[in-house]
Amino acid sequence: MRVYLDNNATTMVDPEAFELMKPFFCEKYGNPNSLHKFGSETHPALRTALDQLYAGINAKDSDDIVVTSCATESNNWVVKGVYFDKIATGEKKRIITSAVEHPAIAATCQFLKKFGVELTILDVNSEGVVTAQQLRDVMSDDVALVSVMVANNETGMIFPTKELAAIAHEYGALFHSDGVQAVGKIPINVQDLGVDFLSFSAHKFHGPKGVGGLYIKDSQPLSSLLHGGEHMGGRRSGTLDVAGIVGMGKALELANKYMSFEGSHVRRLRDKLEDALLSIPDVSVVGKREHRVPNTILASIKGVEGEAMLWDLNRAGIAASTGSACASETLESNPIMEAIGADKELAHTALRLSLSRFNTEAEIDYAIEHIKKAITRLRAISSTFAYAPVGHVSGL
Repeated sequence: MRVYLDNNATTMVDPEAFELMKPFFCEKYGNPNSLHKFGSETHPALRTALDQLYAGINAKDSDDIVVTSCATESNNWVVKGVYFDKIATGEKKRIITSAVEHPAIAATCQFLKKFGVELTILDVNSEGVVTAQQLRDVMSDDVALVSVMVANNETGMIFPTKELAAIAHEYGALFHSDGVQAVGKIPINVQDLGVDFLSFSAHKFHGPKGVGGLYIKDSQPLSSLLHGGEHMGGRRSGTLDVAGIVGMGKALELANKYMSFEGSHVRRLRDKLEDALLSIPDVSVVGKREHRVPNTILASIKGVEGEAMLWDLNRAGIAASTGSACASETLESNPIMEAIGADKELAHTALRLSLSRFNTEAEIDYAIEHIKKAITRLRAISSTFAYAPVGHVSGL
């Protein structure tokens, strides 16, 4: 059996979305910006897809949703655009973000420090989130942008986005949220959240790879990242990926259609898998499950290196992931585990399991069986692990 439990990395394309994409490869392949019929015949499908994106996150007609290549581009665009608009001009000087952001935010912010940006990085609490009070304690009128994700890609923990955005606005700062791991998994209403910018990526909610989006509240100005044409209302140059946009729009519509299924069936399977893990001595899971997106588990398995665990699971046909990485003579630990205060040994034992609505009960049963076998085998050959009494579950 093959079992895919790495859906926070990428997802399969929903077959319905894939069927809608097909004609735009070899039949209706014209450039949408061309004046001839080959180009114009793509317009109805593009309009439908954009309507689906607006409806999917409850954007208004006065807002902009600009199609990008991925959320990495969207994240870079916001951070660098705000730098050019607010910081390079001398109007503001600071950016605030969290210690657990995706590298597309973290690395971009570090890059901008070379150009004089003052960067404040907020630690997370033991649950792995930034609290509203933490942000308030560091806010001032010189902050140009606050960028904090909606949900974390490793822990699945959901951040208090609405409260954080409101605090940023009190001080005249813009607020951006990386919504990649939330869109399609939990209801996202940008009007209620109050964010100025929201990034998302199709391949995280059963759309195609290579296409994403950026929501811009009230179509406010933001310096472009890409120049060279008048595509997307002049905001982003580059020929539109019609098939990708069509697939993304349909995938988001379907994700919202199945949202209650995500919150019931997927959550039940996730909890079943999580309960099985927690029944094993010295296994912990990060964060309360009711505060996580319904598909994600980040477990710490004492005495088992994450890379070794992945090796065993892969041999059994199970795909999972870990933040640790073996590289010649060094072993990097999971940065999220370190950020929440796990000791160095436990930070090497992270295992992320992320489900989707396409997972079945039989797959979860198979995964539980082989995860337990792998833990038993790897602990038996561990030079550092000694079994705790049966029934004991350690905390982080």
